Amino acid sequence: MDQIRVLIADDHPLILEGLASLLVRQADMEVVAKAASGSEAIERALESDPDVILMDIRMPGLDGVEATRRIRHDNPRARVIMLTVYEDDASIFNAIKAGACGYMLKDVGTDILVDSIRRAARGESLIHPAIAARVLEEFSRLSRDREQVPADLFQQLTRREVEILRLLAEGLSNKEIALRLTISEKTVKNHLSSIFDKLQVNDRMQALIYAFEHNLIPNRR
Repeated sequence: MDQIRVLIADDHPLILEGLASLLVRQADMEVVAKAASGSEAIERALESDPDVILMDIRMPGLDGVEATRRIRHDNPRARVIMLTVYEDDASIFNAIKAGACGYMLKDVGTDILVDSIRRAARGESLIHPAIAARVLEEFSRLSRDREQVPADLFQQLTRREVEILRLLAEGLSNKEIALRLTISEKTVKNHLSSIFDKLQVNDRMQALIYAFEHNLIPNRR
């Protein structure tokens, strides 16, 4: 199996080197670049073509949110995980709107972080359940505040695909969805590919944004 190429962006040298030390000990990972600012992260991403980027949200000059937006604009396949101490709603929501596939707090356990990188490389989205609930509440609020928009694309989804989309909204991984529905993880991936094609989106987060913007997932009360 090819190694997962990781770029780390953080303006604190201790954290930057600590993360690099952790990841180089993983047999399936390679740290291909480091950056101490958002601008440097953009440059290093262009040079090193990483599979996954660990991005601090607050850095001098260009912040992690804007860096993520620009990196994703240039390379929609880039998988960015925000790794930060900030868990306020604005930071979380802005990071996801910028295209981050994950939002993890810096006090997360090393095993969870390493697993999150692997999941991101497989195309999964990663948000801690407590944070995910607040993100979904914000999407629900936005949906309530705007007119109902026709959702013709959604009508193409099968009942099973709608079920999987709603499980995504709960923050479940592919493996967890497979266990919940008593199907194989490969079948889940096939359903997700079909969902993305029908909704004309590129990943899980975009699919959820589409669903909430069109009032297709019930609001949480």
